[in-house]
Amino acid sequence: MPGLRTLICVAISVSDALESIKQVMVDWEVFFARDIREANCLLKRGDFHVGILAVSNAAEESVSEVSTLLNAHCDIPWIGIFPSGICESAVWRELIVDSLIDFHTFPIDFHRLAQTIGHCHGMAKLREQTKLLPRFSKDSILIGNGPSMGQLLRHIQKVARVDAPVLISGESGSGKDLAAQAVHRHSSRAARPFVPVSCGAIPASLIQSELFGYERGAFTGAAHSKQGMFESAAGGTIFLDEIADLSLELQTNLLRFLQEKTINRVGSTQSIVIDVRVIAATHVNLEEAVRNGRFREDLYYRLNVLSLTIPPLRERHEDIATLAQHFFTKFAAEKNPRLMGFSRSAIHAMEVHGWPGNVRELINRVRRAMVMAEGRWVTIGDLGLEQRAESRFREALAEVRVSAERHAITAGLHRAQKNVSQAARDLGVSRMTLYRLMAKHDINV
Repeated sequence: MPGLRTLICVAISVSDALESIKQVMVDWEVFFARDIREANCLLKRGDFHVGILAVSNAAEESVSEVSTLLNAHCDIPWIGIFPSGICESAVWRELIVDSLIDFHTFPIDFHRLAQTIGHCHGMAKLREQTKLLPRFSKDSILIGNGPSMGQLLRHIQKVARVDAPVLISGESGSGKDLAAQAVHRHSSRAARPFVPVSCGAIPASLIQSELFGYERGAFTGAAHSKQGMFESAAGGTIFLDEIADLSLELQTNLLRFLQEKTINRVGSTQSIVIDVRVIAATHVNLEEAVRNGRFREDLYYRLNVLSLTIPPLRERHEDIATLAQHFFTKFAAEKNPRLMGFSRSAIHAMEVHGWPGNVRELINRVRRAMVMAEGRWVTIGDLGLEQRAESRFREALAEVRVSAERHAITAGLHRAQKNVSQAARDLGVSRMTLYRLMAKHDINV
């Protein structure tokens, strides 16, 4: 949509007098919608800087429809124009408080309205200029602009071009499943199935038949033949998450498949040829598991033809704000309508947090904050990081105190030409206290 500054005016049951807004807002490109349906169509087509909602008949039955519109487009600052008695209605008062930047009453004071619109636009520009969170595609699989994520994405593109097995390692919650999906989507198998398997979630008694299928009568209850997950993934990719949880027997069967590209259903001696790429993932150190006899060495080398390592979130501080905004956008339907984003203190707290649960923990904290936040910006308290932030502040303060203490002792000894008694008098402490502090800081004379 053209125009450097665009304004949408949703005028519900309002006379044509509102058209004079076009004459007043000479520096703006103004678009009018006469009802909610027309407004939705316009909002889908364009990127608006400010929105005006003008309603002449404040009937309570229309609040729900209007609220749905404003919530769906809460990234736009909205200004309301209503009948003078609007504040007598509890539901309209709630909508004004939750969804509008400002409101006016009829008759319209165009000079004041122009000031309000200009203020909204100016604040929006300031937020845009100071914004720490870059825009990104909503369908991105892996998100991040830091060097570690950039390197990972380059490796994924290289790995995707060939058809060998891939072993993905990384801590729990770091996004190994997303990396596997990215490899599949960038590969020549992208149009074929991607079948994820959580090796630790399937009972040991069932995993053989779930992976490789079974024939009718193979065991009690097997009334008909069934394909396994390997057959379901034919032509595509099977993702074996937490591969270290497989029993040694299943490891043998998987090794056979990797060597021969065939499987045997439970209860059958007939081999079935299947074209499937295997991507495995684990948070366990498989080399150590091999040394301990918990994982087959030959299978490890078969799987580890190509390897990817997912960096933990604590090593991706530069990506945390971007990820948080991504999840804020993804789960926007769950948030308080008034919520605009993250405060700077909240962003800083997220960047210094250790994230033992990695991206999974970040998702949980952001979703909880979006529901519980009562202001316009997510705070440290909403994220549940206030105690951690205070702890890190105390640690930093303690480091400053230790450094200052050491500097004062060193400087005092230097002024006293290493005379401990004189330095103690200058520093206002006893000679024994100074000796104790010197020992604490490993200072010798």
